[in-house]
Amino acid sequence: MSTGKVLLGVLAGVAAGALLGILLAPDKGSKTRKKMTNKADEYADELKEKFNDFRETITDKFESAKDTADDLTAKGKSKVEDAKKEVKNAVNEKVSA
Repeated sequence: MSTGKVLLGVLAGVAAGALLGILLAPDKGSKTRKKMTNKADEYADELKEKFNDFRETITDKFESAKDTADDLTAKGKSKVEDAKKEVKNAVNEKVSA
């Protein structure tokens, strides 16, 4: 089982437990609904924060990969230019000889 599935299962269990705990509490209905709304808001904020962290991580990795690709492209172009010069010099030497 993947770590993501386990984590999702744990989070779902925690959310279900919290919901049941609130529903079975001896408070008035309006107070219970307010608690549920507050908990839902807390979970939504946590989820947004985790999503933003995930997005930032992916963006950083993408930028890093892009920079690496740009460096490799620049090195490749440089090597091609060097090879062209070598071929041109070799051809000029053969023509001159």
